[in-house]
Amino acid sequence: MAGPEQSQQQQQVEEKAEHIDDAEMALQGINMLLNNGFKESDELFRRYRTQSPLMSFGASFVSFLNAMMTFEEEKMQTACDDLRTTEKLCESDTAGVLETIRNKIKKSMDSQRSGVVVVDRLQRQIIVADCQVYLAVLSFVKQELSAYIKGGWILRKAWKMYNKCHSDISQLQETVQQRSSVQQESLSADNANHNTAVENGVTPEALDRLKGSVSFGYGLFHLCISMVPPHLLKIINLLGFPGDRLQGLSSLMYASESKDMKAPLATLALLWYHTVVLPFFALDGSDTHAGLLEAKAILQRKSVVYPNSSLFMFFKGRVQRLECHINSALACFHDALELASDQREIQHVCLYEIGWCSMIEMNFEDAYRSFERLKNESRWSQCYYAYLTGVNQGASGDLDGASGVFKDVQKLFKRKNNQIEQFAVKRAERLRKISPTRELCILGVIEVLYLWKALPNCSSSKLQIMNQVLKSLDDVSCRGLKHLLLGAIHKCHGNMRDSLQSFQLAARDEYGRQINSYVQPYAVYELGCILLAKPETVGKGRSLLLQAKEDFTGYDFENRLHVRIHSALASLKEVVPQ
Repeated sequence: MAGPEQSQQQQQVEEKAEHIDDAEMALQGINMLLNNGFKESDELFRRYRTQSPLMSFGASFVSFLNAMMTFEEEKMQTACDDLRTTEKLCESDTAGVLETIRNKIKKSMDSQRSGVVVVDRLQRQIIVADCQVYLAVLSFVKQELSAYIKGGWILRKAWKMYNKCHSDISQLQETVQQRSSVQQESLSADNANHNTAVENGVTPEALDRLKGSVSFGYGLFHLCISMVPPHLLKIINLLGFPGDRLQGLSSLMYASESKDMKAPLATLALLWYHTVVLPFFALDGSDTHAGLLEAKAILQRKSVVYPNSSLFMFFKGRVQRLECHINSALACFHDALELASDQREIQHVCLYEIGWCSMIEMNFEDAYRSFERLKNESRWSQCYYAYLTGVNQGASGDLDGASGVFKDVQKLFKRKNNQIEQFAVKRAERLRKISPTRELCILGVIEVLYLWKALPNCSSSKLQIMNQVLKSLDDVSCRGLKHLLLGAIHKCHGNMRDSLQSFQLAARDEYGRQINSYVQPYAVYELGCILLAKPETVGKGRSLLLQAKEDFTGYDFENRLHVRIHSALASLKEVVPQ
């Protein structure tokens, strides 16, 4: 919530606008945003967006952030339009921002003004590349083949620009360091000044900031590649760039410690990666705790700068959830919800997490209230939220209310190519036709907890209750799904013998294949992962992963499983070189 503190901060920034450079103003605008001054930050950036590429980029980033928090079509389109406006501003320079600058640098080494021009040109190039990456991310979240290909071509342009800028900045830094050494030798220790501009007018501080700026986009670029389904990676490689996740993380860490306006954004990107992407896509195998130490360290370091930030409180809640401290996580999400009282987008991601934590705790009434509010307020996927509302309402015992909601799911189905909405419609239609029971609705809750990798966050007592509910089901049409979920629960308990047996039963289920098309490939994948854990069965585990990848097609959440299979095979190659 933006209070007097944020308003005063905005006024101070604007009063100094005539006396500070746009880099400092942009950084303060981003910090204002992260300290809950969303409206004030947006107003500041938009007021100066036509006067400075950096301020224009700040305005576009606010739009991008809103789009990524809600996935609403309208906000995603607004973000695309704003990013393209920023691109045009950066390219409006008469010489053309994409023109090679190396010769210009060589010709202008003795000019103070040329140094400013060099920095400005590099800054503009970096911003254009950043805009390209954001446009690619907005394409990827649509999860459609055409969007992946379009995003790939956009990234190709960005990759070339990042490489060029990174190389130019590194060369300039070397030149500055060499000349600084000469100056240090020729001046006495008392007169040596680190802030002295080199002959071409480019200071070490300006280059350090630019290095932080390009490192943010470069790092986010590599993490963006990690979101691309593996069967499209060959296309990505043909486009001319590899994906190095560790290099991306290293670059983001460098950017987060810089003085560039994107330093706070790099921090958010790292938190997003460690607490959302890593556990969801299982990029480090099946360990949902990977990266939590890094996330906790980041939150600790930044707690002084952002003591009451709703976004940082949200990520604190994500860490608590992944550490299975669900009550603490709920407290964080409720605090973040209150802090973001005038920011609908952050409220919605908090409500989403409150709903999921409530499902993890099997508190179905609180869960369906959260999802019902999202169904009514959010414009992202009302169809998906309606399904979650229905299964939780039915699981709480309100079967009549659930039946009514399941009828609404089909009406709210808008994005025909969206795999989540397709799944929600099929599930809701089946439950509507057979008249839902409380047990079948609880089965639906356990199913989404499994698919979204939230079962490991459940306590042993809740897992035991789920186990009992599943065993009580005797519907032959969901037998394979039942065994898949029982296998996952046994795995969470560390009971690998029963887990293997359940996954084997799920993998052999042919009867329910038409209804639950994903069960067999997911069961084969789960079997492969268990066998990979033992040296004597690594070969068999690898064969099962390849079988899951190659023998099945056209099932629900196929891209999601391919990402996980690719990650498991990549981790295997690191341990046992092929």
